[in-house]
Amino acid sequence: MPLRNYTGLEPGLSPRGRPQVTRTHSLDHHKQILTHSKKFHSQEGELECMEIADLEEDEDKVFVKFMKAHRCYDLIPNSAKLVVFDTTLGVKKAFFALVYNGVRAAPLWDNTRQDYIGMLTITDFINILQKYYKSPLVKMDELEEHRIATWRVALKDRTKSLVHIAPDDSLFEVIKTLVHCRIHRLPVIDPVTGNALYVMTHKRVLKFLYLYINDLPSPGYMKQSVKELHIGTWDNIATATYDMPVITALNMFVSRRVSALPVLDNEGKVVDIYAKFDVINLAAEKSYNNLDVSLEEALQHRNNSVGGVVTCKAEETLATIIQRLVKAEVHRIVVVDGDFKCTGIISLSDLLSFLVLKPAGEYPERKMSSSSVL
Repeated sequence: MPLRNYTGLEPGLSPRGRPQVTRTHSLDHHKQILTHSKKFHSQEGELECMEIADLEEDEDKVFVKFMKAHRCYDLIPNSAKLVVFDTTLGVKKAFFALVYNGVRAAPLWDNTRQDYIGMLTITDFINILQKYYKSPLVKMDELEEHRIATWRVALKDRTKSLVHIAPDDSLFEVIKTLVHCRIHRLPVIDPVTGNALYVMTHKRVLKFLYLYINDLPSPGYMKQSVKELHIGTWDNIATATYDMPVITALNMFVSRRVSALPVLDNEGKVVDIYAKFDVINLAAEKSYNNLDVSLEEALQHRNNSVGGVVTCKAEETLATIIQRLVKAEVHRIVVVDGDFKCTGIISLSDLLSFLVLKPAGEYPERKMSSSSVL
């Protein structure tokens, strides 16, 4: 696994100077486990075998058992790009590097401590812009001059300590950590070598499950509607309009603790969505010095490969919603009525919480109604 780093070290080596070591299993291997040997290996204590028949006896927990039976190693691909930033790197250069490498986050390496201390994410970029932006006439010197280490001190009330997981930990622990810690990115760090191997996300875990979903017993609730199951947020949803200034949207991201805003037209119909990921285009276009521009203008710079809003009806089944989200490769789906008015929003975190954590008795406390997506 190549390591693209910004530490001044030789590519292909971890910050500790050790070569990257990866151990993966092919998807064909796991398909064979499911369809031929019909056995899983559980990571609960000692390894033990679970028959498919066991899953059928308690079908509501089928996805719980599936996630507990697979490790992080099973999801890590044979080849993946991993970007690591040294905390002495300038903040501006770091965000440009995220854009250049097409990634949304990177582990932070503190050379003094000789350890990883956190993650640099798009949320951090938003926090910097939201805190220091004054007007198009006032240059944000903090963004231009701060190093990552300086910025972490200045915004210490908004920065999080590093949360990570080991490659031998189960995917159940991955989901539990992502949801309960309210994070989007979870680095996998080898406890022996100290190497960062991969970054786990809700989308990658759900996609992995979807590969095998037709080989597993299907719980009855998969045929129920998302409204009936009450998955997601259905009231007090944070929304935006095309004429809303970008800085207002950034303030809403922070104050409402959401990661996307459905964009409504003059009739209140859903026409687009402005997500945290769209904010990175400000760095790509070097247009972050004017955040008074409208969302409509900002969205014109969206990468063509990035889709717009994906919608569904409240009456559609959970199985249909999962399929649509996985195929669209998006992080949330907006629920609309017959007039295309926004009635709800469902995130990948909402889905994984319902599928895996709720049956296991690990369902998180209900989010604030204003928090539409994680």
